[in-house]
Amino acid sequence: MRYLARLLNLPLKNGHLGPLTREVLRTSYNSSLQVYLPNTRHQHYESKSQENELSKYLKARIRATGPITVAEYMKTVLTHPSAGYYMHRDVFGVEGDFITAPEISQLFGELLGVWCVNEWIQCGKPPKIQVVEFGPGRGTLAYDLLRVFSQFPAMRDAVSLHLVEVSNKMSEMQYQKLVGHTLFQECNNNSFMANAVVKEPESYNHCISKFNIPVNWYHKVEDVPQEFSCFIAHEFFDALPIHKFQKTEQGWCEVFIDIDDNPASINDFKFTLSKSLTPALVCFNIDKNDPREHIEVSLESGAIIERISHRITENGGFALITDYGHQGEKTDTLRGFHKHTVLDNVLSEPGSSDLTADVDFKYLSKMAGDKVNVFGPISQAEFLNNMGIAIRLQVLLQKVQKQQRKDLISGYKMLTEATQMGQRYKFLSFMQKKKESEYKPAGFVNLNI
Repeated sequence: MRYLARLLNLPLKNGHLGPLTREVLRTSYNSSLQVYLPNTRHQHYESKSQENELSKYLKARIRATGPITVAEYMKTVLTHPSAGYYMHRDVFGVEGDFITAPEISQLFGELLGVWCVNEWIQCGKPPKIQVVEFGPGRGTLAYDLLRVFSQFPAMRDAVSLHLVEVSNKMSEMQYQKLVGHTLFQECNNNSFMANAVVKEPESYNHCISKFNIPVNWYHKVEDVPQEFSCFIAHEFFDALPIHKFQKTEQGWCEVFIDIDDNPASINDFKFTLSKSLTPALVCFNIDKNDPREHIEVSLESGAIIERISHRITENGGFALITDYGHQGEKTDTLRGFHKHTVLDNVLSEPGSSDLTADVDFKYLSKMAGDKVNVFGPISQAEFLNNMGIAIRLQVLLQKVQKQQRKDLISGYKMLTEATQMGQRYKFLSFMQKKKESEYKPAGFVNLNI
């Protein structure tokens, strides 16, 4: 620790730097992880809009079976095989509809990579660790994670990356990001077999990354091998389907979506209320003491959290979830994004815009049950500060030119300032329970510097 303090020219308080291990600190905050230009994070991929096709499909479905739940509508709009929002386009970055933290600054992905390594060391360095990322987007976070893992020889030899991705388009982009060329190019490369990795039985694609770490792709978490794992979900749960419930004089009703046949309306669809008890109402069983008159819940998110919790209990490991959300107090948060702008009507032009809702972290914590230890949620600013983001920033600033300095500082501010992403985004962690242990994971304890 004294070596690190001299390296960073920072004083120590209480003689330690929180729960980050000496090995992690010595490697992760020095110059071995270099800066790379942020403009490589904003490639644009063209795709033809499919909103007319999707509207026709939804109308035919509703006419055949009646109004559908908001969850059914969201799932169809986002992941329909031929016309879903995520299935055939690049939706991220300046040219897309929104920007995520890994696209903003390398600092974010690096610190999450450091977190994974640190918790693996705290668990005694199991000989194998699977890092499982849900909804990896362009693969930017996965790339940064692998870049960090490659700096730790023991971690590099133990780790494999497992990506849960339903979109073929996004998985192609991830492949290119992690390998350096397209799958088509690799299949036509004479050295393909020499670079091949043994494919996991349930994965639909696989490769060896630029960092010599194996990567596999899956459609669902159930297909990922049951081994010691680190689960990462960054802005994943906000895109999962939600059910909406409205309190009325007759009691709670579920919100449905129906065709809007009003000739004066500019929209094809409208919200309506269920006329009887629905399966989702029975399953969720709303707390009679809940003061809200409108509630959103993602039953699919709850089911995934239960699986993660069970797997951590049975196979060992830990999880880190980061998203924008609340602690069970918000009501109507469903909204649509197009070109970085919130839509006036969330039901307009299905398939052409992102649909999202704030994550209910109180519900996720509840679904984890008592099988695991739950930490957080805490703000993104608090987590990143506890992970030493300011230290890493200062190290990088010493090695870059003027424009890169501006980009690094701008990214740092966007990630940590309360008026940007610092307070709105939250971090939640699950850890395997250990007897008589009061251990708290890195990021959830003050760094003490």
